[in-house]
Amino acid sequence: MELETAFEMATSSIRYGAGVTREIGAELADLGLRNVLVVTDPLVRKLPPAIAVLESLDEAKVRYQLFDRVRVEPTEESFQEAIAVAKAGDFQAFVAVGGGSVIDTAKAANLYATYPPADFLDYVNPPIGKGVPPPGPLRPLFAIPTTAGTGSETTGVAIFDLVRLHAKTGIAHRRLKPTLGLLDPDNTRTQPAAVAASAGLDVLSHALESYTAIPYDQRPRPARPLLRPAYQGSNPISDVWVLQALRMVAESLPRAVADPSDDQARAQMILASAYAGVGFGNAGVHLPHGMSYPVSGMVRGFKPAGYDVDHPMVPHGMSVILNAPAVFRFTAAACPERHLRAAEVLGADVSKARPEDVGRVLADRIIHFMQVLRMPNGLHAVGYGAADIPALVKGTVPQHRVTKLSPRPAGEEELAKLFEEAMRYW
Repeated sequence: MELETAFEMATSSIRYGAGVTREIGAELADLGLRNVLVVTDPLVRKLPPAIAVLESLDEAKVRYQLFDRVRVEPTEESFQEAIAVAKAGDFQAFVAVGGGSVIDTAKAANLYATYPPADFLDYVNPPIGKGVPPPGPLRPLFAIPTTAGTGSETTGVAIFDLVRLHAKTGIAHRRLKPTLGLLDPDNTRTQPAAVAASAGLDVLSHALESYTAIPYDQRPRPARPLLRPAYQGSNPISDVWVLQALRMVAESLPRAVADPSDDQARAQMILASAYAGVGFGNAGVHLPHGMSYPVSGMVRGFKPAGYDVDHPMVPHGMSVILNAPAVFRFTAAACPERHLRAAEVLGADVSKARPEDVGRVLADRIIHFMQVLRMPNGLHAVGYGAADIPALVKGTVPQHRVTKLSPRPAGEEELAKLFEEAMRYW
């Protein structure tokens, strides 16, 4: 096997500042884009960010159609609904205003409307799908996040629930990256505290997983540049972005959740989300995310406080962070210096930590943030028990895109032990 010798740093353009949401109309008009599909969800549709987008488009005389039926934690079915609307209209561009579910749905609608495949699973990540790369550039997509968590405005990844398999999967290629992300701190004013907590912990895990992922030069070299994955392994440029994201999360996340009027903390968190997105969008994530997909996909009755949803759901950031302490105790032995550095950046006292203590130190620091932000105490608190572990393992094994980035390999036996340890932390 020939090992990789290169990595590619692909990023979306970012515009940051209070009020930049209202620049979307002029931006589209200046680019000659006069017919667009606006993608959002039923809740955000009623809130100031979406209202500002539509008013801006009206003022700039940009014609638009509104699709406001995005499902929080989207499914294949909800993707297909947006795709059908995108195919029916002769849209020159897409505008997504909302959280990661909205932005991911817009990415899928753009891809499938621009290059309709023979089968829906053609673009989906293997081994579930074929992982066919998009055959060419997509139409412009402008992403306006209203949560500080997914970093979807900077990544080429779209995640959804494949209900028939009871697991999450996704589509990943750098051509899915938005053309421009408009980061407006004012847009997170309406973010409920529970959403801010879950989304912010997603940022934390994005950064930790990216920083501790297998190095890019330990992965197989692709036969052609087009086949180089979006998730390439840790690399010197992603490291810079994700370490800074961790610093910002440690300082600002508890403040932003405790006090939505803390404008500085909220502004830092929407930047931290984008920073982590740039980092993990090129380096990748690993086991906490791979294990999170069946946790979300197999949910039975759990409905999180603070989320306006009519269906059982484990929010994405919550499903990720519930696995994280167990995972980082496990992976620390593979690269203890990186785990120790991450723990230190997050505020842990590492002055007396021995190499064999590193995993515990980092896990304890993650648990500290979980407790401060009132996360459930492990997987049992969202409805899982020991009898569910075989199914959780089965749902994790196909997530090759991320599990193979773990710095320490985890087969079915290791995954079962990790899920067991993640059932309860305190």
